[in-house]
Amino acid sequence: MSDLDQLTQSLARNLKRWRGERGFTLDALAARAGVSRGMIIQIEQARTNPSVGTTVKLADALGISITTLLDYEQGTQVRLVPASQAVRMWSTEAGSSTTLLVGAEARGPIELWSWRLMPGEGSASDPHPEGTVELLHVTEGELTLVVDGETHLVPAGASATFEAHVPHSYRNDGSEPAALTMAVTIPPVRREGK
Repeated sequence: MSDLDQLTQSLARNLKRWRGERGFTLDALAARAGVSRGMIIQIEQARTNPSVGTTVKLADALGISITTLLDYEQGTQVRLVPASQAVRMWSTEAGSSTTLLVGAEARGPIELWSWRLMPGEGSASDPHPEGTVELLHVTEGELTLVVDGETHLVPAGASATFEAHVPHSYRNDGSEPAALTMAVTIPPVRREGK
């Protein structure tokens, strides 16, 4: 597949995904972006390559970056954030501080979990609805995160985020307990006719 074909397929997939995640009908996105409904249909069906201007309008209307809209990495993306890349937002001389560990573009309900996995134990999860995102931060030990068959080691102090609409599991393959905090964002349920 050529780079252009890959980009066309990626744009089709991402536009459809983000339009669904935002709960926009074709007509609503067309109105927000100032792009015809027919053009959006052609893009989502990978039948055309829109101009840069049209792509920017669509990204802006969806509230995402053009990079996110054009991203053509295949498969489920897992982003690991080592402790060294966490962002200290503020601190005081007395020792108070806040640190942004990891973030993701998502909307809808959110859950916050505290996990503890003893050595040799784990938990598997079936795929969640499309648009579900999990963010986690390992506070102790090392987590073995398996997303769609691919294994990722997440040591204490590191964070990760991934789209959870594929099979995934959490394991402690080490000899010490593992602990983590996890947030799960769930896409809102759309009502009939919306």
